[in-house]
Amino acid sequence: MVAEAGIQATAALYRPGLEGVPATQSAVCDIDGQRGILSYRGYRVEDLASQSTFLETTYLLIWGELPDAEQLAAFEQEVQMHRRVSFRIRDMMKSFPSQGHPMDALQASAASLGLFYSRRALDNPEYIYGAVVRLIAKIPTMVAAFQLIRKGQDPIQPRDDLAYASNFLYMLTEREPDPLAARIFDACLILHAEHSLNASTFSARVTASTLTDPYAVVASAVGTLAGPLHGGANEDVLTMLEEIGSEDQVEPWLDRAIAEKRKIMGFGHREYKVKDPRAVILQKLAEQLFDAFGHDPLYDLARKLEAVAADRLGPKGIYPNVDFYSGLVYRKLGIPEDLFTPIFAIARTAGWLAHWKEQLGANRIFRPTQIYTGYAARELTPIEAR
Repeated sequence: MVAEAGIQATAALYRPGLEGVPATQSAVCDIDGQRGILSYRGYRVEDLASQSTFLETTYLLIWGELPDAEQLAAFEQEVQMHRRVSFRIRDMMKSFPSQGHPMDALQASAASLGLFYSRRALDNPEYIYGAVVRLIAKIPTMVAAFQLIRKGQDPIQPRDDLAYASNFLYMLTEREPDPLAARIFDACLILHAEHSLNASTFSARVTASTLTDPYAVVASAVGTLAGPLHGGANEDVLTMLEEIGSEDQVEPWLDRAIAEKRKIMGFGHREYKVKDPRAVILQKLAEQLFDAFGHDPLYDLARKLEAVAADRLGPKGIYPNVDFYSGLVYRKLGIPEDLFTPIFAIARTAGWLAHWKEQLGANRIFRPTQIYTGYAARELTPIEAR
């Protein structure tokens, strides 16, 4: 009876997906889902997106404070110096099937870095700094390299005279990007850099808690992000908008989708009961791009869908999330749709590494319990009698 009571008490604590269950303490990111506020280390994401850069925000996330001018210049220079990847990694990527998904290529490539930097010194600040620099520097290079390799082309080497966002867009297209496009892309990276204990960040912290190397930590997080319930929804938003087809079809399409209990891609978030603050910023960034480089008719569909959905889904606290407008931004920047999630990974590497470093500071290996629902003790039947 005592054991049974204990099982019942444990079962009462069970929450599928650990929803609402605190799994760690963190000072990296805070979300106020009722008011639609997202902050990194106490700084509002709106301020960072408009006034900071991705590398400055990365420094803030990982080391807890904004860098001074000297610290930022040194960090930017270190990242610049480490953008190139070994020819052995490029050769490995050339053996990947061209039809393979870029996220799978990125996971394998990120994990392979551990072979080149296998020495672990997790209590050494210089080791931690070096690992951060290498991952922040090389992940974009590997994403761009696979994009060209799968098209039968040689990867483009990084350009030392280009800033972080500009360099990635250049490696992807072999064309120096317009400064406005590069600035908007840099802001997108800031918006995707961190978001508390989401699935991939939790995966990173669990992996980090075993005291493995940071390359395995990032690779495990990339694998988690690749799942359709986490990354990739911005691709699905574009597919959804194309399926709707025209503004006069928005209302009937949405009514059918609600009646059939279909998921409306780009809407709803476990944390936010109002419009995702990142979606608000991304919508403005999209409008800047359209004003400068031409309109996208899918944007009109998206706005109409948001307006109609506000009446039908708003009372339930379902509003656009970060994925609703990000795909439209990337599409206008000329980025292939199956690279949307790898770009998410480029940005989120900053957050993953911030949580990796924080986990090392007060580490205890994750080992949650379970509620056993299988058979009780059974007798083993010999095979000839089965």
